[in-house]
Amino acid sequence: MQRLSGLDSMFFYMETPTNHMHVTGVFLLDPTAAPGGFSFDQVRAMVASRLGRAAPLRRRLVEMPFGLAQPVWIEDPEFDLDYHVRRACLPWPGGRSELEQFVGQMVGLPLDRQRPLWELYVVEGLEEGLQAIVVKMHHAAIDGVSGAELIAAWLDLEAGPRPEVGEADDWQPESVPGEIDLLFDAWAQLASSPAKAARTTRRCTEAVLRVSEHNRDSEALPPPLPFSAPRTSLNLAITPHRRVCFGEAALEDLRTVKNHFECTVNDVVLALCAGALRRYLLARGEIPEEPLIALVPRSVRAEEDRLSGGNRLSAMLTSLATDIADPIVRLRTISAAMSEAKSQESLIGAYVLTDWMQFTPPALIGAAARLITSMRLFDHVRPAFNVTISNIPGPPFPLFLAGARVAGIYPLGPVVEGAGLNMTVMSYCDTVYFGLNGCRTTVAGIAELPVMITESLDELLAVVRPR
Repeated sequence: MQRLSGLDSMFFYMETPTNHMHVTGVFLLDPTAAPGGFSFDQVRAMVASRLGRAAPLRRRLVEMPFGLAQPVWIEDPEFDLDYHVRRACLPWPGGRSELEQFVGQMVGLPLDRQRPLWELYVVEGLEEGLQAIVVKMHHAAIDGVSGAELIAAWLDLEAGPRPEVGEADDWQPESVPGEIDLLFDAWAQLASSPAKAARTTRRCTEAVLRVSEHNRDSEALPPPLPFSAPRTSLNLAITPHRRVCFGEAALEDLRTVKNHFECTVNDVVLALCAGALRRYLLARGEIPEEPLIALVPRSVRAEEDRLSGGNRLSAMLTSLATDIADPIVRLRTISAAMSEAKSQESLIGAYVLTDWMQFTPPALIGAAARLITSMRLFDHVRPAFNVTISNIPGPPFPLFLAGARVAGIYPLGPVVEGAGLNMTVMSYCDTVYFGLNGCRTTVAGIAELPVMITESLDELLAVVRPR
């Protein structure tokens, strides 16, 4: 057995009938040069042959009685690969719209908690001879970086198959532990909780003092507080159903803007998303006087934890400066806000959230999540933040899956109650791919956002490259 961390457990118990906590990756594949062709059977055989490199794929969760402590992973004694690897075909003409509709339907369905928490779809029927792989994995098992590392077990650097010589798969299933064993294990964890709480409280108090001293001496505005975000149509109680859409931008264009304004690529990504959201809300006559606030997750995974799975995350709240009409001033404001947010995060410490969640009773998290959903709380109160924006660096070189060249990667993060839109970005080769996931009801116009992101980039490029 392997116990979940407090943060992994939080993602598991945050899930409700409307709040699906899985992440999704959509891989566009060009099979035209695949040696020996490309088929569903080849993908299934490849996944089967590499299960030894991706240990989380054969683990399922076992919850503690009464939610007394964090659940545990066990090696699933009833693992069935054919349940997880599936085949689908798009209706004609198999364009982007049909793929987005299919992925939206898949993202809107929960994963089966009685099985390993992942599914893979081989999607046929795309135009121009392309195919797609759609992978869903629960956030309790992976974050953006560990998910990329896990999927790397399926990817190759060339079209030919990766050598399998010398790789042994010594996997052994485990029996499901009984309730008595789980209770003893839970009590052992609870016994150490007071000491952990005392240490975490001390570290948190010290962090608060450091931040207070920093804010007294700094002229910069501190990051926004939770639940200070303005209310918009994006921030109502969510439904179980999703819409997704995809967008792209040239990485070189983002770097050109970054170099000109002496900021980071992540600042440019935030500015593009901010510009698109400002356009979206202006078109609906509901742009708030206060700036939108974004939750920006950040990986704190050390090199030695690269293949450990689970979540190693911190998060920052930052202003998107959507109250500013000038795109240049908006970008500079976002860059300054992110710089201050990073300074405060370094004072607080990257693992404060992880430490607090380690001794928070899972039953309490689950009860709070269900109460928020049943009461439709965010129809009545301010959201903790308006939107989640995540930027994942990807490989600058081409990859291959079962012999087919990966032609594009669209990442999709989960939406949560009160924040019905997630904008996740990943770079691959010379392109930046935007994956937008939204509640089907609260973000009904999500298909407009990729065009608005492009317009926001063109605005900045017009300053950098005047005609």
